[in-house]
Amino acid sequence: MVETIAGLILAGGASRRMGGSDKFLLQIGGQRLIDRAIDRLRPQVGPVAISANCDPSRLGDTRLPVVPDAEPAGRGPLAGILAGLEWARAETTVSHLVTAASDAPFFPADLVARLVASARTSGQIVLAASRGRRHPVFGLWPLGEYEPLGDWLRSGTSLKVTDYVGSRNNTACDFQDETGIDPFFNVNTPEHLDEAQRLAETRQ
Repeated sequence: MVETIAGLILAGGASRRMGGSDKFLLQIGGQRLIDRAIDRLRPQVGPVAISANCDPSRLGDTRLPVVPDAEPAGRGPLAGILAGLEWARAETTVSHLVTAASDAPFFPADLVARLVASARTSGQIVLAASRGRRHPVFGLWPLGEYEPLGDWLRSGTSLKVTDYVGSRNNTACDFQDETGIDPFFNVNTPEHLDEAQRLAETRQ
């Protein structure tokens, strides 16, 4: 556990390809996606919150803070990250925020340690990568990014995480899929959910 790092689970997507339902409430291996994400991230960090724009009562049983996007909503993951940075800034012992997606049920149990080890400076953003591509919702964010990110969103330049990160001091941390499963495999469609269920069963 890195107590100076806060964890934010991103669960605010529209889930259109899953019929518009709250994807984080879907189950694989008898466990909701949101609970799997909490169980994987909580041992790695200090305080944990959930980024979501739903009725907070739908996540009440997690007993975690639910952080909605700042208005105007609908600006994608960057808006959730900005709200998470604002929440983390209120935690007096925290210097960084790690973000993880609720719909990636197999993300690494050593995600945080490896992201931290990859940062060449304390002010550098680190994104996870696998199979030759970066995963913009899995990252290490210095709290000092709060004001620059807010300025970026207000400017209307771009809503892509990679565009913002590319404008800042950043690097990548590569994760190998040693078990044959991309560690950042995410559930976007019913077919993906079936595949995640199969993968979960083979890992038991």
